[in-house]
Amino acid sequence: MLRKKIVFLLFGIFLYTPVLKPVVAQDAPLFTQDFPPAEFAARREKVYDAIGPGAVAVIQGEATVRGYVRFRQSNEFYYLSGIEVPHSYLVLNGGSRQATLYLEHRKEGRERSEGKMLSVEDADLARSLSGIDRVAAVEDLSADLGGMLRRSSNSAIYTLFQPAEGFAESRDLGIRRVTDRLSDPWDGRPSREAHFIGLLKDRFPGFSISDLNPILDELRLIKSPLEMEIIRKATNLASLAIMEAMRSVEPGVVEREVDALAKFIYYRHGAQGDAYYSLVASGPNAPFPHYHQGSRTMQDGELLLMDYAPDVGYYMSDITRMMPVNGRFTTEQRELYGFYVRAYRAILDRIRPGVTANQIKQEAAAAMRTTLEGWKFTKSNHRDAATQFVESYEAGAQSAGSGRLGHGVGMATHDVGTFDGPLREGMVFTIEPALRVPEENIYIRMEDLIIIHKDRAEIVSDFLPMEIEDIEALMIEQGILQKYPEIIEHTGAVKK
Repeated sequence: MLRKKIVFLLFGIFLYTPVLKPVVAQDAPLFTQDFPPAEFAARREKVYDAIGPGAVAVIQGEATVRGYVRFRQSNEFYYLSGIEVPHSYLVLNGGSRQATLYLEHRKEGRERSEGKMLSVEDADLARSLSGIDRVAAVEDLSADLGGMLRRSSNSAIYTLFQPAEGFAESRDLGIRRVTDRLSDPWDGRPSREAHFIGLLKDRFPGFSISDLNPILDELRLIKSPLEMEIIRKATNLASLAIMEAMRSVEPGVVEREVDALAKFIYYRHGAQGDAYYSLVASGPNAPFPHYHQGSRTMQDGELLLMDYAPDVGYYMSDITRMMPVNGRFTTEQRELYGFYVRAYRAILDRIRPGVTANQIKQEAAAAMRTTLEGWKFTKSNHRDAATQFVESYEAGAQSAGSGRLGHGVGMATHDVGTFDGPLREGMVFTIEPALRVPEENIYIRMEDLIIIHKDRAEIVSDFLPMEIEDIEALMIEQGILQKYPEIIEHTGAVKK
């Protein structure tokens, strides 16, 4: 029977495999289809305003990637240019308010192998696609900066001081990557940004060097309508993947299988990669907030935490849900998780524009306290854990430094920008409070994505089930893992 299935599978692959033809032209866009050139130009205009007429900004693009992986530009370089070519540079002249893109020369052998890539030989094409004022060769950058230095109107260079955000990377992880390398006595290399700053200082000591990151961080804090739309798509895909996990999860499923079905949904619908590694944490793995090994087999009676989202056109999401592995919450799980949902909703329902995070937290904490007083717990330590959760949230609401509800989301999963003050139109963030019962190794956490509009807060992921009855109803449905059971053992042998 299995042999027949395999033969049928191979026959189906044959039927749907296109006939190979000689490649005569590349049918792939050379410039992003997600934003028009005017969107990038508007961002550059804001940088000109911020640095002033006596300065230039120099941004170094991402280097050639390591391994057989698709190139992904750094967030900072893409944000200002939309250009997805390695070893590119961008200079923004605050005096002339013009942008120059520096590209390498054509690598004909690589293009014959991998397809066309913009080079300085395509200067006219690059200008027409991107709207950038001028395109030059990388080796012209030094001479151009020297010319700017000779003109007294330009005396300062702004560049990135913080590690540039790469594939599936927020700044916090970029800093960790650099500090780990610096701590290694057999390595010790500085960040690529620090090396670039050193070169600028050595070659052009007449320029003062200033940090461009605070300027870009504040620009990225407020999202445009097009940015919101892409974040919304990433959020919808993340939610659909978690819903499919709810259908597919059952005792005996390995954590990495859930990762695989989510990736299928993401790539099938246009994602270019992961926003971050999948956090599929069952049972005792859940209390580790960034557990991502994915090797454990799920057991009956456990809860599963799934925290995973895609990278869609350089924009992310960050969504989390809990589910019972066997499809049904136990009595004690219903009590503890049910309380958490009510407390979590107390926060979501009070998020709105024009108020501070502290005010929302104080209102939510009062509602949580009321819920706690009337909630039934079978186990006293579960009540103690819920009480600690509420008390901790109340204390945070009174803290002077409690200026945010969760963390920003945008081009990075942990996005940049300062959230102090009232919530403003264009802010995008998540909330993710966690309830712990340490002595039982229980950890409950959810996470939703919120976009602030002029007159309301949009809970983009609100269609994703969080109520007990809705989760259990969805878990009755057949999932992808049941429709397509594995046919090969982990050893590589065909199952009989």
